[in-house]
Amino acid sequence: MAELKHSPVEHDHAAFLAKAKQRQGFADAYEALAPEYEVVSQLLRARTRAGLTQDAVAQRMGTTKSAVSRLEGSRKHAPSLATLRRYAQAVGCDLQVRLVPHK
Repeated sequence: MAELKHSPVEHDHAAFLAKAKQRQGFADAYEALAPEYEVVSQLLRARTRAGLTQDAVAQRMGTTKSAVSRLEGSRKHAPSLATLRRYAQAVGCDLQVRLVPHK
């Protein structure tokens, strides 16, 4: 049997977004999700800064790796403030929530 070689497909996210934003309604929908993407980005940066795996964060939070994966994913998931607080504590951070007036 011949050995199959894995060839990763390169992904240019900036080019993908530029093309996708040309589709009607995409830009508005994407911008509406900006706060969710920012939260996920902050979670990932905090865990990376702490040098922790999802397993380690899960153990510190008293939950499962799959729960941490869902939390860090940008799927339809709305974690509670208590969960975000536990995550922040697990990665050595404080949770801050701010309301910013419209421009």
